[in-house]
Amino acid sequence: MRAMILNSLTSLEDNKTPLDLVELPDPVAGHGEVLIRVSTCGVCHTELDEIEGRTPPPNLPVIPGHQVVGHIEALGEGISGLEIGERVGVAWIYSSCGHCRFCERGEENLCPDFQATGRDANGGYAELMSVPASFAYPIPEVFTDAEAAPLLCAGAIGYRSLRLTGLLDGQNLGLTGFGASAHLVLQLVRHHYPQVKVFVFARQEAERKFALQLGAHWAGDTMDMAPEPLHAIIDTTPAWLPIVGALQNLEPGGRLVINAIRKESGDKEALLRLEYPEHLWMEKEIKSVANITREDVSDFLKLAAEVPLKPEVREYALEEANIALVEMKEKHIKGAKVLRIG
Repeated sequence: MRAMILNSLTSLEDNKTPLDLVELPDPVAGHGEVLIRVSTCGVCHTELDEIEGRTPPPNLPVIPGHQVVGHIEALGEGISGLEIGERVGVAWIYSSCGHCRFCERGEENLCPDFQATGRDANGGYAELMSVPASFAYPIPEVFTDAEAAPLLCAGAIGYRSLRLTGLLDGQNLGLTGFGASAHLVLQLVRHHYPQVKVFVFARQEAERKFALQLGAHWAGDTMDMAPEPLHAIIDTTPAWLPIVGALQNLEPGGRLVINAIRKESGDKEALLRLEYPEHLWMEKEIKSVANITREDVSDFLKLAAEVPLKPEVREYALEEANIALVEMKEKHIKGAKVLRIG
């Protein structure tokens, strides 16, 4: 099979081609696994975190990619409920132990043995991949392969972030950063919380215009003050400075949910701007998002199909994965980036 592999950690500012196109032996489906012929795979900012060492893979080389859509090519032993030819998706959660206290209460995202697709196990920047069958999700027919890919991470993690805000209909929601995840959250909120007003904070004028086109009530720069106080804010940026801007926009008792697996270290000095009375006083809360659960993915796919939620997608060929990653690094983002593989 053809695959794009990461051989060593590097900075995309210094190396514009961090992944190599290679041919590898086809994987096989082990016990309890399915083999998937990959159709599409979304490109996520977390891949930048892996390549640049903020969340490094434990072993190299590795095949990145954790927003995978394809058809089942083969079934390993002990599989029931799935069929050869069925279209399925794979998300960030590749596996968990299944028996710790977190797994037993449906919080696999907190499992100490959590395995991430494309980091701890080979992912979807390839023509084939294997995955434990219980972490492969049927894809609703309403979505094309390209539309379904970003739903598996950007959508599912956005859904988890939205749940963690505790948002009620009629309240004000802020979205800081407006890439693949936030543009899906905005559409989901408009459908399921019709009285919620969404305020978007984004550095790029094109992102702010895009947000308004999708129905945002207001859009401004990262550090702007919104015209109304916000009950909750979801931060989807890789930077620290937006945290400061978000906290100053929260109303008393408001909650900031940080949807990022890592924050870049370059602007840590931004945290020195935190002033207790302005940013944290009055019982404001900060909550992080750690990974996703199987329930997050399954529930979100059902909700997205009801809308139906249609991601804005730009497609690239498998061998163009480096181009997509560099464009993401350089903030050339509108919606989601997806590799077309098969």
